[in-house]
Amino acid sequence: MNKSSHIIKLLLVSSLVFSLNSCGAKKLFKKVDAQKTPINAIERAKKNVAEGRGVSLKGLTKNRRGTNYEFSTSNPMWRATLETLDFLPLSNVDYSGGMIITDWYNDSKTKNDSIKITVRFLSNEIQSNSLKIIIHKKECTANNNCTVKKIESKIEEELTRTILSKAAFIKKEIKNKK
Repeated sequence: MNKSSHIIKLLLVSSLVFSLNSCGAKKLFKKVDAQKTPINAIERAKKNVAEGRGVSLKGLTKNRRGTNYEFSTSNPMWRATLETLDFLPLSNVDYSGGMIITDWYNDSKTKNDSIKITVRFLSNEIQSNSLKIIIHKKECTANNNCTVKKIESKIEEELTRTILSKAAFIKKEIKNKK
């Protein structure tokens, strides 16, 4: 390429950059007077909400008794489940998602079989359909070939019954303290 074609390309690119830069700069950014803008972030946020430039969450989280804990330790179902599964190592505990997953567990009698328990909270109510308990079983051979499968077991029923009875007891204790 010759020198004149380079100059033409440079002029085209620079005019394009200049025209694009000057088009939206005035519309995108507005001048702000530092004396009229609060320095404190909370005051600035209140000002933005008052001017309609922000979002206010005031009133969305209000309830009759103060803070609302969906699946926290104040929830009888949650507490009862943690107490019931306290002998197992836990691999995942998600308060906001309402799920508890144990790590693989085996007793001393069966070295090649392990179970993993998943508890899903479907509701805060103390009733049998508020919980979904899933049991997985891992069977390993001597050379560490393992298979994992979901099983139907009496453990699910026993855990559900135990958790519900403990939750009812915890709820009763909470009411008696008030």
